[in-house]
Amino acid sequence: MGDESESRHPYLSGNFAPIRQTRSLTRCPHTGIIPTELAGGQYVRNGANPLTNEDTRRQAHWFDGDGMLSGVFFRRTAHDAHEIEPYFVNQYVFTDVFLNAKDNHNLRRPLLPSITTLISGSLLTIALVVVRAILLVILSRLPGSRRAVKKISVANTGMVYHDGRALATCESGPPMRFQLPNLETVGWYNGRRAENEPNDDARAGFGGKGPVTFMKEWTTGHPRVDPVTKELISIHAVFVKPYVFYSIVPPASKVTLKSDRLLGAMFDVPVPGVRSPKMMHDFGVAARHTVILDLPLLLDPMRCVLGKPIISFDPTQRSRFGVFPRYEPQKIRWFETNPCIIFHTANCWETTSMWPVVETCVHLVACRLTSASVLYSAGALSPPTLKTVPLESAEEEQCRLYYYNFPISDGSSDKERPMIRHQWALSAIPFEFPTISPQHAMSAAQFVYGCSVGSPSYSSAALGKAAKIDYLAKIDVDALITRGMAQPPQQIKGCVDTRTVQEVMQSTDDNDPIKLFQMPDGWYAQEPRFVARQGASSEDDGWLLTYVFDEAQLDERGECGSEAVSELWVIDAKKMKDIVARIHLPQRVPYGLHGAWFSEEDIANQRAVEAVRRETTEQELDMLSPLSRMRHVIEKILG
Repeated sequence: MGDESESRHPYLSGNFAPIRQTRSLTRCPHTGIIPTELAGGQYVRNGANPLTNEDTRRQAHWFDGDGMLSGVFFRRTAHDAHEIEPYFVNQYVFTDVFLNAKDNHNLRRPLLPSITTLISGSLLTIALVVVRAILLVILSRLPGSRRAVKKISVANTGMVYHDGRALATCESGPPMRFQLPNLETVGWYNGRRAENEPNDDARAGFGGKGPVTFMKEWTTGHPRVDPVTKELISIHAVFVKPYVFYSIVPPASKVTLKSDRLLGAMFDVPVPGVRSPKMMHDFGVAARHTVILDLPLLLDPMRCVLGKPIISFDPTQRSRFGVFPRYEPQKIRWFETNPCIIFHTANCWETTSMWPVVETCVHLVACRLTSASVLYSAGALSPPTLKTVPLESAEEEQCRLYYYNFPISDGSSDKERPMIRHQWALSAIPFEFPTISPQHAMSAAQFVYGCSVGSPSYSSAALGKAAKIDYLAKIDVDALITRGMAQPPQQIKGCVDTRTVQEVMQSTDDNDPIKLFQMPDGWYAQEPRFVARQGASSEDDGWLLTYVFDEAQLDERGECGSEAVSELWVIDAKKMKDIVARIHLPQRVPYGLHGAWFSEEDIANQRAVEAVRRETTEQELDMLSPLSRMRHVIEKILG
């Protein structure tokens, strides 16, 4: 029994384990007082939930698996508009990959290769899983298949609301529109229209036309929506030159602005200067500038030909930040620094000074890691031995909230090498999954919220263990940047506030720039989302919403029974001490990725749809033709 317990994959066990049950809107009991600002809105969280999960000892990764949306809708009651009843709902995202696998008993493993295989597999292993995936995609187009796999995205990463559409994202395909509050899947969105919309716009959008269209439509997991112009800004990282494309999608109805910032749509504009294919999970967007992260996290299928992993971190290469005006990527300027990895940016904004010279500075706050250890630990792997790096580039293992200042002088020469003016950690506590007040995005927001752990680093989880969030953090970036300017720490390796989590918890200062909400013993949280109070007195006057789970529900093998349940907590974001409401869910929500808050106005203003995606019934399948029988046999062999 002990050997069996130890052999279970940490990210397929406990509350990381996928769930099978989905529910339509189901009323939930709650304790406490639900803030009136939540009325009519919905909190939704996306995450990987593998449908095909029979082989629990296979190579797997926390980022693998079909997208599942889990939401709580705060419905106004029929008899009293001020009374709120929470309803839970969860649904798979009906991607091509999901619909092909649903009720397909031939498949024992997911169609797509695991990230774990791509970062650790041998040449033969990678070749086999890639060939298997290609063959299954080809077979999906034959009679008897439940869905032709035309796009490989599993839409399991993030969410964004743009121009009347709620969109689920993943960088291996275009966004997928879904409908609030039932979370039904509408269809793929190409920047012009979504499948199943009453829209006859046949113009090309993401991807355009041509031989690499299927790659150019791959959209970052974290597209940004400007809170002022309502434009959607996105990047598309691909395997061929120029390696990154850039798109801006304005809203259909023009926004009235005091300054003329809103231009027409831009699709798949090349971003010059990227030297090789990279894993680009996120980027920075300010009101007038965009920041591309060209970091030494390689993502190149051609590496497997050389017997190297497709995904690999190279600490001997430099990290490069490309900064350009929002509508002019051809004017990009590259800033270089020590190697690092950034999966998530928190905020980006500009300031302009007039003396002694006219100068614009682009500021970026992001979660900076010094190695790719977290990428390996999320796949239950030991990180590889890294190449020897120069002493000046060597850093301790960490994941911290960093501040960058990129000066852009109007009179600077193109021959001048751009230099980062400031780059240091704001706090020494581990920090990831950042979020801010949406109304303050792309401006100088004062507060960043996120997740932390009591151990020194997110990547410190031992092999076979999974990192879990036992603290929610609130960092006053304005105060810490001001302190850093007054007493500058060492560039790159320095830190403004060097306290540990335990030392911060001992603070009794109401004005402490770092505040932590500690989870009760055995309880763990997920990424929080901020919702502002109506008529807020300050930027932090509002609430954090997060799913939580009590691991006292796990059995002696560390597994969840069918009766295990999660809760949604509403936490006072100003004091970071009080839980104002607890929504008791009818089932658990596995530890997942990113969430979003959709307001009552968002839900009311959704665009019309003619249909939603659905499963193919047995009666609709052609199971008797020779091609169908051949497909069935080959598919079963491939498993």
